[in-house]
Amino acid sequence: MYYERIIDRHLKEWAERPVHKPVLLRGARQVGKSTAVRHLGESFKYFVEINLEKQPDYIELFKKDLDVKRIVPQMAAMCGTPIIANETLLFIDEIQESQEAIMALRYFKEDMPDLHVVAAGSLLEFVLDDIPTFGVGRIHSMYMFPMTFDEFLQANGEQLLLDARRQANADSPLPTPLHDKLVGLIRTFMLVGGMPESVAKWAETHDYLQCQEVQDDIITGYEADFPKYKKKVDSQLLVATMRSAATQATNKFVYSQVAGGYKTAEVKKALDLLIKAGILIPVTHTDGNGLPLGDEADESYRKLLLLDTGLMLRLLNMSMGDISSITTHILTATAADLVNKGPMAEMLAGLEVLHYLSPNIHHDLFYWVRQAKNSLAEIDYLLSRDMQVLPLEVKAGVQGGMKSLWDFMRDKKLSQAIRCSLENFGKFDYIDPKADNAVRHVEIVPLYAISQIRG
Repeated sequence: MYYERIIDRHLKEWAERPVHKPVLLRGARQVGKSTAVRHLGESFKYFVEINLEKQPDYIELFKKDLDVKRIVPQMAAMCGTPIIANETLLFIDEIQESQEAIMALRYFKEDMPDLHVVAAGSLLEFVLDDIPTFGVGRIHSMYMFPMTFDEFLQANGEQLLLDARRQANADSPLPTPLHDKLVGLIRTFMLVGGMPESVAKWAETHDYLQCQEVQDDIITGYEADFPKYKKKVDSQLLVATMRSAATQATNKFVYSQVAGGYKTAEVKKALDLLIKAGILIPVTHTDGNGLPLGDEADESYRKLLLLDTGLMLRLLNMSMGDISSITTHILTATAADLVNKGPMAEMLAGLEVLHYLSPNIHHDLFYWVRQAKNSLAEIDYLLSRDMQVLPLEVKAGVQGGMKSLWDFMRDKKLSQAIRCSLENFGKFDYIDPKADNAVRHVEIVPLYAISQIRG
């Protein structure tokens, strides 16, 4: 059964354009790239899928030259399916197996512009490093991630609940029974995560243990890929770094906490590879004085998120041996405790923010921390709205417990902020006595409704 994905809309829009560049679909392994392309293929008269890892004979077609007018008819002859402009979707999967095939993508735009071509690959980012000008301006990249909470709801038959939630806002919050149901479902989503196979297993069985088996298999697959990342990189170091990132999630990453006694430079290299593979998501400190946020980024202060909450819990289990107390906390803690104690709510919020952004460009996440000695002031995420910096705090509680937010807004002269929690939709104004009674407008967005944050 196919579950709707955000990327579907963007792929369909691309397919309907009169002028369309070849698409390079990028993202970590097993986030659903191939499945999404196959779904798109159902809207074409013909669909041709070529997997260069499973069908290496096709790689030979690209070795003679990059003449796509020669290559395409030969592909059609080998697969026995017509490859016709405007009638066929050509999907080249695991394209990282052939640098020549990647380089050929640019010529589809130049020599066969009416043919719809999509390419994808599991370890694509490492190969692209070696082809710095592989097709600038001639190839369109789209970025794909695990499933969002909205996609999770749809996969579990909760479209009506999703529709009701989309009608709610700060002036018209949800009825308590619907709010409570969504809080329960977001707890489940923290455990199941958004990897499509895990979501499908939950929709089928509602068995957390079976989902955990799927998650363990995915992690095992990631670790099996490590030797393919780069030559002379210690696979055990990559394993240790990934597991340390899980234990340090949402805190400033400390290189020395990686087990094994590795040098900082070695850990940094491993970290960069895991980020490139899409397994780790960096959240970089910025001063937050204005847009773009990246102009003041400081990579020496980085937090790291795992690409998926369910996978993070499995990694914690592998590192700590038993996470039953964490699982119990997620399922039974009060809403305030779940948000304020532990990294799960903050991590989920960051991932959701990232996943709802346009897939047509690469996005970075940012946060702010006061770097003065003995300072604990920190804002979880910095976004943008109406050409202004928009701070987002993942926090449940009263106004007085938001000192970092008030300090930041005062320093940057901001009037708008978001508090993300497991409260219902709402808003409040804070009169800042330290800034001539300036008014700070705070919108309360439930953790289950991050897709409704207006950018």
